Amino acid sequence: MNQLKLIRICALMAITAIQIPLNAQPLPEHLKIQKPFFSMKKVDENAMNFSQLQWNKDGHLFTLLNELSNGFEIAEYNPVQNFEKKILVTSADLIQKETAKPLPVESYTWDPAKQVLLLFSNSKRVWRENTRGDFWIYDVKTKALRQIGKGLPASSLQFAKLSPDGLKAAYVSKHNIYVEDLQSGKITQLTFDGTDRVINGTFDWAYEEELFCRDGFRWSPDSRAIAYWQIDASKIGNFLMINNTDSIYSFTIPVEYPKVGFNPSKAKIGVINIEATSTKWMNIPGDAEKNYLPRMDWAGNSNELMVQQLNRKQDSCKLYLINAQSGSAKNVYKESDAAWIDLNYFWQYDRTGWDFINGGKEFLWTSEKDGWRHVYRLNRDGSNERLISKGNYDVMDIKGIDPAKGILYFYGSTKNATQQYLYSLKIDGKGALTMVSPANQTGTHTYNASPDGQFAVHSFSNHTTAPQEQFIKLNGHEKLKDGESYRLTAEQIKQYMPNPKSFFQVTTADGITMDGWMIKPANFDESKKYPLLFDIYGEPAAATVKDVFSPNNWHQQLANKGYVIISLDNRGAPVAKGREWRKAIFKNIGVLNVRDQAMATKEILKWKWVDSSRVAVWGWSGGGSSTQNLMFKYPEIYKTGMAVAGVANMLTYDNIYQERYMGLLPQSLNSYKEGSSINHVKGLQGNLLLIHGSGDDNVHYQNHEMLVNALVAAGKSFEMMVYPNRSHSINEGEGTSKHLFQLLTKYLEEHCPAGAR
Repeated sequence: MNQLKLIRICALMAITAIQIPLNAQPLPEHLKIQKPFFSMKKVDENAMNFSQLQWNKDGHLFTLLNELSNGFEIAEYNPVQNFEKKILVTSADLIQKETAKPLPVESYTWDPAKQVLLLFSNSKRVWRENTRGDFWIYDVKTKALRQIGKGLPASSLQFAKLSPDGLKAAYVSKHNIYVEDLQSGKITQLTFDGTDRVINGTFDWAYEEELFCRDGFRWSPDSRAIAYWQIDASKIGNFLMINNTDSIYSFTIPVEYPKVGFNPSKAKIGVINIEATSTKWMNIPGDAEKNYLPRMDWAGNSNELMVQQLNRKQDSCKLYLINAQSGSAKNVYKESDAAWIDLNYFWQYDRTGWDFINGGKEFLWTSEKDGWRHVYRLNRDGSNERLISKGNYDVMDIKGIDPAKGILYFYGSTKNATQQYLYSLKIDGKGALTMVSPANQTGTHTYNASPDGQFAVHSFSNHTTAPQEQFIKLNGHEKLKDGESYRLTAEQIKQYMPNPKSFFQVTTADGITMDGWMIKPANFDESKKYPLLFDIYGEPAAATVKDVFSPNNWHQQLANKGYVIISLDNRGAPVAKGREWRKAIFKNIGVLNVRDQAMATKEILKWKWVDSSRVAVWGWSGGGSSTQNLMFKYPEIYKTGMAVAGVANMLTYDNIYQERYMGLLPQSLNSYKEGSSINHVKGLQGNLLLIHGSGDDNVHYQNHEMLVNALVAAGKSFEMMVYPNRSHSINEGEGTSKHLFQLLTKYLEEHCPAGAR
């Protein structure tokens, strides 16, 4: 159903099957194209690998974790001084007394003022990512290494952060918050009510999955207080997953999971005075069971917080400025939308949803209120709202601010929604929009910008050009150093992707113009007829049609066999086509998106080389849901479908995601019924393969069983595969991914035969 890692990642798996990231492990043999594989090449001997770059909190110094022949090092670089290098620590400095081996560092935080490194190791998975483990402190001056949180359970610490003054570290363990004095090693427990269901400093399943919340506490700038979320999931129902394979007697695995129509977890914000170890709860208006608190941070000082509140329906947003001492809240901004209000996704991980500027006197905010996603500038109290970005284009992702020059940098694309470029504009709203990315590099540009907006790591690729990486000065896009990049000749690309990808547009009978890509066999003969495989997602969480280098070995193998693979972005896809395009799917998932896909396919079937008797569709997660609906609602078009981990009954999915896009019950019940494939099984005429993991904590296995029951009752034939205890990604266990894609390939070949005719 719905991502980058998550259900979104699984959506992207459905889109690209097994896409090759630059740092990927080798593919299983069955997924490899039997052609020479290319490797990372340095443009020159001075090229650097920027993939692990971390900017220091302020300015433009950065650190890298470099692999060495005999270990690793963490080093700091100064781009102003010709990338002058300062080694902070090597693996030889991190010998653990207990093991006499170097600490296996997974990530780190560098405090240059205090010359301290905070190191993360021995991580464990929590829902989607490895967010708990052990933390260590390394003093660069004294070369002393010690573990923090000693005495707490191993690999139980989460989100350890140094205080701004560098004297303390705070972290979460077992849903309670602790602070540790770095000189004395004294550990002070700050909260005591943490349980499996009362969660301090981090979040429950739904907040993490759908609101992108993981790290749930914030140090005050003066290091004297910590603001944090408390999530009360005590009234959330347990969904029981059953494990039948790991013991003779089966056992259940409970997951607190708020379904559609059930109240969400209660959330509140507290501020702990570190010295008094007491919490002051913030007095935020509204019923905690009818509102979400997705974003919170200190409001540019140590006296006030900024908190975002979304109502249950997620069509109304308020910002509160809250006095941290008294807890009193003042509503400084509010807006509503006829559909839903998007979170400021580009601020979802490293920021809060806003940026304070001008010494904290003003802040930047984004809204779709004029039909496009634009940036607004407001006074601290919410007054004097001014539109900064003007025109018929979307600000898709904020990438940096140059406060000295008053410049805002953001991603967008004013002409082609499949591509992405960096633009700049003045924060005062004066002057013209400027495209920063080189105009002669058409495709997708990404930037990792320094906090002061002066420098960035720039990467460019398109569907025929492998990623090229450079360290640049943003002003003027001046290259300062090459990164380690793919440098492939046209012949090498042809060897790795023998079947080329091309982009096209198709306009449906409804007047909707959709972007698409297709992969044709290298020996394509337009005088013959070819089978089609549509690779679909279709829901508001992800787009599939992007002009980016994304070699997909499964697609290439299928094209080698004589299939044409096609993917299309329907209305609702989160692309730079304006609010109306993105919000058209409101209360219409399973209806509008599948109609767009079907009507586009009808136009494609008019192409003279298409074999209309051999049309297949497949998808994962939201793509699985779309596949089911297409097979049931448009059987005259789609003859074969392969649905992986799809939602069959929207009433089984989590409330935050589904209610955002489909509305609340009981008012929207008819929309839920019409969009749920389980209610349309009588339309099935073709070949259908259903695949699910019984341990899916996201799209629960009950969807599979409910759909099976409905198909059986309707007397419909189908095939199915269940992977025991596998999660939504269905990749756990030896041989699982290999087996799954072999199964898909075999089913496709049996029911939608390959090759030109």
